[in-house]
Amino acid sequence: MRHTLADILPAVSAAFDGAETEGLEVAPARDIAVLLIDGLGAELLRRHGDVAPTLTAHLRATLAAGFPATTASSISSLAIGAPCATHGIIGYSFALPSAAGPENFNALRWRTGSAEGPDARTTHVPEDVQPVESSVQRLARSGVEVHYVVPGYQMRSGLTRAAFRTAGRLHPASDLDSVRDGLLDFARHTDRGRRFAYAYFPDLDMHGHVAGPESAQWRAVLGAVDAMVAQLIDDLPPTCTLLITGDHGMIRAGAAVDLEADPELRRDVRLVSGEARVRHVYSDHPDAVRDVADRWTGALGEHARIVTREQALDEHWFGPTPPVPTIESRIGDVLAVARGTSVLVCPTAEPMESTMAGHHGAWTDDEQLVPLISNR
Repeated sequence: MRHTLADILPAVSAAFDGAETEGLEVAPARDIAVLLIDGLGAELLRRHGDVAPTLTAHLRATLAAGFPATTASSISSLAIGAPCATHGIIGYSFALPSAAGPENFNALRWRTGSAEGPDARTTHVPEDVQPVESSVQRLARSGVEVHYVVPGYQMRSGLTRAAFRTAGRLHPASDLDSVRDGLLDFARHTDRGRRFAYAYFPDLDMHGHVAGPESAQWRAVLGAVDAMVAQLIDDLPPTCTLLITGDHGMIRAGAAVDLEADPELRRDVRLVSGEARVRHVYSDHPDAVRDVADRWTGALGEHARIVTREQALDEHWFGPTPPVPTIESRIGDVLAVARGTSVLVCPTAEPMESTMAGHHGAWTDDEQLVPLISNR
């Protein structure tokens, strides 16, 4: 079975402890850093190795992001060391309870209603929405000093609080130069204390969404990432293991299916969440689930695979262990997963997302597979 993002930090912990593992192998070192390049898919890297020779040369394994292949879920799986069925951040957006009934919750922005809705850090406290101890917490508890090389705002974000669940020293990093400098500052110390760093760079994903994956703009960013990594590998001390991965890949949008245009898709439906490649559909009442699934199957045809929540759980889409009831209830009664390059858009509810050139989340290799790259 292919390893996933959730296997990385357990392997890091084993490397710190000098323990043997049957999982991923990470070179033991005094310090270990994980750099997540948002949108760095393994298939995209394979096809564009000409502009990323350093990343390609240091490829150690190909991992699965896990379902859905989207940033909020993947960062949570990475930091916690477990899949969605365990941590419950089951997508870009999904339903959470409110006084008025289930409401849409955007986990990436930690807002209700939409990506631009009200801040939900008070109404949906991050540490309550995701109460599972993270792998980063366990590292800190074992005496490893935790560092973050990320944009400053992320330290206060709901997603960071939910996924990482522990404080650490911040090295503010808003561009490639500051990512490199932050990681070098993290690794250059003379004491014997062990350190772990999580670093993040968003621009590859941003250009993929706006201009499309494999576009000239996207390739330019990939080349810049590669150049920075080459310099970083040269400059890091031998006491540091650097791991680089992505949270998902990406596809260029093909046929767009407007979910708001067909009234039948709203019949017996209370709420539609998720994103253009994976939709969570919540029915008005349990007796309507089968009819909703049938209507969506008929309307979307070859553009999407439609399954009920029970089928998705039986097939272990969200992980090998059953979710607790509070997490199970977040999953749509019906799930619509786009096929090929189709996208399932909601232009009124999601005007920005609906116009994007690049998307991710579903089951294709271009979305699911991510590289694991290492300097050692």
